Amino acid sequence: MVTDRVGASSPSVIPSSNEQAPHVIAEVLRSPFAEAPHVVVLDSAVVPDSADAVVEANVLLGHCRLSRACVSSPEEAAWACADADGILLWHHVELTAPVLQRLDRCRAIVRNGVGFDNVDIDACSALGISVCNVPDYGTEEVADHAIALSLCLSRRVLPAAATVRSGKWDWRSAEPVRRSSTQTFGVLGLGRIGTAVALRARAFGFRVVFYDPYRPDGVDKALGLLRAPDFSSLLCQSDILSIHTPLTAETRHMVSAAALGQLPKGALVVNTARGPIVDERALAEALHQGHLAGAGLDVVEQEPLPDPRLLSHPNCIITPHSAFYSEESLREMREKSARTVLEILHNRPARNLVNGPVQPRAIFTEGVAV
Repeated sequence: MVTDRVGASSPSVIPSSNEQAPHVIAEVLRSPFAEAPHVVVLDSAVVPDSADAVVEANVLLGHCRLSRACVSSPEEAAWACADADGILLWHHVELTAPVLQRLDRCRAIVRNGVGFDNVDIDACSALGISVCNVPDYGTEEVADHAIALSLCLSRRVLPAAATVRSGKWDWRSAEPVRRSSTQTFGVLGLGRIGTAVALRARAFGFRVVFYDPYRPDGVDKALGLLRAPDFSSLLCQSDILSIHTPLTAETRHMVSAAALGQLPKGALVVNTARGPIVDERALAEALHQGHLAGAGLDVVEQEPLPDPRLLSHPNCIITPHSAFYSEESLREMREKSARTVLEILHNRPARNLVNGPVQPRAIFTEGVAV
């Protein structure tokens, strides 16, 4: 059972008439006024990302009633958010159309993160629910993580370290390693994070090429990068392919078996975006057949269950979706999410709206519903 406490507020589990969800939600923050909007921090009970809602409560204090829910099914999610005016949504909970249709009061969903592929955006638009994300909170952290994975793989740190751990001392255990300036670093998707990665890679001496059909002409010149005219052109010259696109119908399995086959033999693949952008089975096959030399993954198709063949490969690094994390980025993300939901519930312009303006269901002004 959740037992968050903020200030003098004591948690009280909301009574349930649904036997499937007796312990998924607890009150974190009460409100000084009766008609306060209700905000739910919605997390997974299976793969929880949060331990409390203290940061959010500090932002919403005096404005909202706040609860935290850890759910393990769509039914529990619908129950926990039945009277929610706003939802602060963590990564491992999916809000599908059938769940959203049961949320009669919900006006705002804010993703605690960049990606919003776990929310049915079309359903939200049809229902009048604004959906926002926090696109900038972990830019530096994810970019640093992508570069760290790339350098660890290209410098063959894992096999070299394993050799020392086995009792041997031989620099040849790192073979083969190429100088950065002789390699091409390919960036798939040049958004905020992709740009930060590209600039870091260039600073390390790589020849940097990107592919992003949605970036305007001239961005390559402004940043001092090379632009690939199409995806195939990016693939065929990338010694390291670093992935930075959102997960959409267009990008799902974009890095397919055919795409991986276009990479030069001995290439590396780094994914800090979303797991399903890469066909995981094809990636494991390309690694074990020797076409690829290594892979660095912070995300997998079915978290937290990476393909066993990836886990067994000596030059495959898998981290637990931790690229976003630093103490500073985590706090920034949670504070910005809470401020965003508060702005929407007070009928102020929403920041980082991903589904366009929607007709609000209700208006709250200075804590009073009107």
